[in-house]
Amino acid sequence: MATAKKVALYLVVVFILWTIIATPKRAAGLVQIGFEGISTAAQSVGQFMTQLVS
Repeated sequence: MATAKKVALYLVVVFILWTIIATPKRAAGLVQIGFEGISTAAQSVGQFMTQLVS
């Protein structure tokens, strides 16, 4: 089982590096989309907590 996790992690790292090297503009766009998603999720959690307290 540990070997499968190592292989999967290795494949993910190789894919990420390949994407960054092969298409840097697309990789930058994907990172931006990811951060926007995280930001939106954090704002939603903040609004939810504010409504719970109010």
